[in-house]
Amino acid sequence: MITLKIERNGTIESFEVSEGQTLLSALYEIKERYDATLTFAAGCRASVCGTCAVRVNDKEVLSCAHMVCDGDMVAPLRFHPLLRDLKVDKSQALKSLKRSEAVLHRYTETALTPEDAEKTERQTDCILCDSCYSVCPVLAVEENFLGPFALTRAYRYAIDPREAQSQSIIDAIQNKGVWDCTLCGECTAVCPKGIDPKSDILQLRTLSVQAGYNDPNFTTQSFGTPDFSGGFGF
Repeated sequence: MITLKIERNGTIESFEVSEGQTLLSALYEIKERYDATLTFAAGCRASVCGTCAVRVNDKEVLSCAHMVCDGDMVAPLRFHPLLRDLKVDKSQALKSLKRSEAVLHRYTETALTPEDAEKTERQTDCILCDSCYSVCPVLAVEENFLGPFALTRAYRYAIDPREAQSQSIIDAIQNKGVWDCTLCGECTAVCPKGIDPKSDILQLRTLSVQAGYNDPNFTTQSFGTPDFSGGFGF
């Protein structure tokens, strides 16, 4: 037997569970043996749906894939309204997909090459587990930030050869979006599907510049020399 700690509404509770099993199985064991009120989210149990994401030892994981270790500390995802125990409300995060307009706006008939499919194959693997949303430091100070998965989805459609209206996507990600990212790479490190939102956001910045946009923070930066009221620090 090993000890599993769970953060429940601001308190820490410890449970003895069998070793050699996934965290999701351990949570079901706790629910069956100790406390039937323990609340958590689960779905496919195969790392496909993304429903069961939580934090273990302050790192975002899928509970159906994480093998429990003695002393593991389990907590709900950050930057989401807490419903109960380990279950959070993901609806606000999912609204960012709508704000990013990460959909196919106007379809254009065109033949896709294997190279075209390869460009967006990884981004299409996103399971909306919200792990990248939970780890993003920008969301700690700006709750309206679009977030990594919305920007990755925006990139996926912005470069789709079948999209005849990609400008709409680029326009939609300028406010609280592509320029607000700190490029810390935490989202890339935590993604269970190996997606690289940091790289996607860099690519979106390039597309934004090509569309006539620029970093709105640049004019307020100081380079350590007199400003002369020009905003560039020269």
